[in-house]
Amino acid sequence: MAEKDLRPPIGGEGAGYLLEFQESGVYITIFPESNGILFELSDIRQILQESGVVDYDVVSLARIVRESAGEPQKLADSFLSEEEMKALLAAGDKPAEGENPEEAASEEEDDLSGTPAEIIVEISRDRMQATVRFDTRKGTGLRTANDIQDALTAKKVVFGIDMEAIKKGCKGLNPFVAATGIQPQHGENATIERKFDLGVKGRPVVDKYDRVDYKNLNLFVLVKKGDVLAVRIPQTQGIPGKNVLGAEVMARNGRPLPLPVGKGTAAQGENTVIAAIDGQIVDSKSKISVDPHLVIKSSVGVGTGNIDFDGSVEIKGNVEAGFVVKATGVIEIGGVVSGGDVHGRSVFVSGGVNGMGRGKVVAEEDVRVCFAENASIEAGQDIYISDVALHSNLKAGKHIYVEDKRGQITGGMAAAGEEIKANVIGNQACVVTTLAVGIDPTLQSRYTQICNEHKETKKRLTQITQMLNTLAKIDVSNLPPQRVEQINSLTRSQFPLAGKLKRQEAEIAAMNEELSHMKNGKVSAASIIYPGVRVSINSLKKSIQSELQRCTLLVQEDEVVVGLYDG
Repeated sequence: MAEKDLRPPIGGEGAGYLLEFQESGVYITIFPESNGILFELSDIRQILQESGVVDYDVVSLARIVRESAGEPQKLADSFLSEEEMKALLAAGDKPAEGENPEEAASEEEDDLSGTPAEIIVEISRDRMQATVRFDTRKGTGLRTANDIQDALTAKKVVFGIDMEAIKKGCKGLNPFVAATGIQPQHGENATIERKFDLGVKGRPVVDKYDRVDYKNLNLFVLVKKGDVLAVRIPQTQGIPGKNVLGAEVMARNGRPLPLPVGKGTAAQGENTVIAAIDGQIVDSKSKISVDPHLVIKSSVGVGTGNIDFDGSVEIKGNVEAGFVVKATGVIEIGGVVSGGDVHGRSVFVSGGVNGMGRGKVVAEEDVRVCFAENASIEAGQDIYISDVALHSNLKAGKHIYVEDKRGQITGGMAAAGEEIKANVIGNQACVVTTLAVGIDPTLQSRYTQICNEHKETKKRLTQITQMLNTLAKIDVSNLPPQRVEQINSLTRSQFPLAGKLKRQEAEIAAMNEELSHMKNGKVSAASIIYPGVRVSINSLKKSIQSELQRCTLLVQEDEVVVGLYDG
C-alpha cells in the first residue's frame, strides 16, 4: 500500500471499538459488553463505510462483533484514500440492483449463529478451578446452562459449581470460571511467647526525673519464684480442602515445640514456664533458665572471704587484694577491683581495675570497666574501657574499645582478634606500647599450651615405648613379682597416653584451621598515635617513628599501612 495507508486509529476502548490502519491491512477490535456499549452489525458497517473500509467479509465481521473479544482481528487488506472516498460519493455509490448487503450479512450471520459454539472445560493444574471457554470456529450460537452442566459432568467436575456464574456465562461467549474448590487451611506452628524483654539489659536506668544513672547499667533481668516466663501457644490442626473433582485435599498440621524449660525453671500445666527460684533470666533460645542471683552489699574481703557461686553475683563494694570472685553468670561490681581475681561469664566494674601487679579479670564474653592500671584483663569477646588503660595486659577475642573520656592506651600490651580502637595510643614520653590484632589471643594462648602438652605427651610415650622394647628382651620369669608388676603397669600406661596424643593432635589441627581463617585486623586512633607504639597485624609488624593523626593501621599487600580513620 502507498503512503495513504499511514492513517491514525479511529475509536478506542471508551468508544467500544478500535480501527487500526496498518501496512498489513485493517484491524478491528470490539471491546466486551462490560464497557457499557452494545453494537449492532449495522452500526459497525456504517463506521467502516465512513472510514473507507468497503472490501471485507461480512460474515467475519458478524463473528467479531458477536464475540467482542477485546483483541484486534484483521478485517480487510486495504481501504480507500480520502480522494477515492470523495470520488465514490460523487458517483453516488449504491448497492447493485437486487442486492441488499445488510440482508446478506444478516442471513450469513444467522447461518453461523444457528450452530452452537463448542464448550471447552479447562481444569487448573491443582484441580481447584474449572474454566468454561467457547470455540466459535464452527459456530457462534449460545449454549444453555444445562449444556454447560453436562460438559462439566463429562469432565467429572462435581464440586464447587457456581450456578450464578453459569447463568451469566450463557448470555455470551466469553470465558468464565464455572467451579471453584475449597483450599485446605494449613495448621499454625506452635510458638513460644516470652513474658520478659532481655533488650532492656545493659541500658542505663532512667529515674522519674528523666535523669540517666550510668552507674546502674541494669545488667540483670531478675524474676521471683513463681513468675511466668513464657507461654506456649500450641500448634493447630489443618482443615482439609476439596477440589472441583470432589477429592479431599490434605492439609498440613502445625509443628509442635517443646517447652523451653531450663535450669531454675519449671513447667506449670502443659503450656507455661515459670521461675522455680529467684534469680536472673538466661535465655539460650531453646532453653529459658534462671540463675541464682547473689547480692553482696559490702566489699569482698576479710568479712566475706572468697566467692564461688553458681549463678550471677552483684557486689555493691570492691574486690580487695588477694580475694577471688568466681561465678557462672554475670558479675557486677559497684566499686573497684584492687588486686583481686574475678572470673565470670561477663564482668562489669563501675569503677576500674587496679591490678597491683597480681589481680586478674577474666570473662567468657565481655568485660566493661572504667579504667585499667597495671591490670590483666581477658575477654572471650570484647573489652570496653571508658577512660584509660595504663601499663596493663589486655586480651580480647574480638575487640578492644577505649574511646570515652580520655580514651587512652599507654604502656603494656593490648591484643584483639579483630580490632583495637582508642582516642590516643601511647604518650608524649614515647612509652613502649604493644598492640596486636588479627589473631585471637585466647585462641593463640590455648594453641601454645596444647602444643606444649602435645610435645610432653609424645615425649613420655616415646620413653615408655623404648623402655618396653628393651624389657622385651629380658626373661620376665626370672624377675621378682614387684618388678613384673612395674612392667605390666608401664605397658598399660601407654594406651591412655596414645589416646591423649590423638585427641591433642585433633585439637591442634582444628585450631590451625581456625587460625588460618582469622580476619585481617586493624588498629584505629580517633586522635593520635605516638612514637614508641609497636603494632602487629596478622604477624606483620610496624614500629611507629613519628606522630600519626587520626588514622587506621591495616594490612595491604603484605604490609602494615596507615590509612584514614574509619571510626
